[in-house]
Amino acid sequence: MSPTTTPDSRFAARIFPSPNHGERKGAPSANGAPRRPDMLILHYTGMANAGEALQWLCNPVSQVSSHYFVFENGHTLQLVPEARRAWHAGASHWAGETDINSCSIGIEIANPGHPGGLPDFPPEQIAATLNLCRDICERWAIPPARVLAHSDIAPGRKIDPGEKFPWRHFAEAGVGLWSEPPPIRGGRFFARGDSGQPVEALQAMFAMLGYGVTVDGIYDEKLEAVVAAFQRHWRQDKVDGVADASTITTLRDLLAVTQGSRVA
Repeated sequence: MSPTTTPDSRFAARIFPSPNHGERKGAPSANGAPRRPDMLILHYTGMANAGEALQWLCNPVSQVSSHYFVFENGHTLQLVPEARRAWHAGASHWAGETDINSCSIGIEIANPGHPGGLPDFPPEQIAATLNLCRDICERWAIPPARVLAHSDIAPGRKIDPGEKFPWRHFAEAGVGLWSEPPPIRGGRFFARGDSGQPVEALQAMFAMLGYGVTVDGIYDEKLEAVVAAFQRHWRQDKVDGVADASTITTLRDLLAVTQGSRVA
């Protein structure tokens, strides 16, 4: 990407090129064109200083990058062309896809994250990120069910952008999937150490949504991480990795939404 190139999105102020990218892998489109991205992955930087995070994403030693970077004040830079494979997802899985970098566009949002106390995302930053996401989704026809958190595609390994990210606000603006979670109450729940057919059914539902889950009827550390990742995105009031009634109902309702959209 040359210094004079125009950003792919009109919501990016300018280009700040990262060398960390390559060709998208996988089957080309019907007309022989390179693979098109059909997922959008959101991250936080997890570093105390936004400038240092930006430099790290553009350092060839880091072997990481993203397509866009959004500062706290909303100023947005493009680091990698959308047609190229940025290195933002790492080892990941969603709906059978294991090379998420090749089928996605990644956005890094400057925020210290959990290591820095998970501060709120400033309104200016959220507005800029939403405009950018909406533009990307419209131009690439990315469906709401494939707008995801880094934690969704790498449960346990990643926890960004975290439970303070306003997913509901984004979904109401047409970016991402949402179903209002019911209140957290008592009742039956499943947690690590449980096993049997009910756990197997729970695993099957998570797999249907897209999570990389082994359906074996065992509630182990991996399933706990998936449940926590789901809660960070869709049931944010309590993130504990326990599949309580509120979590399971939210999962069921999201599946109904996705099935309905596929039929439509």
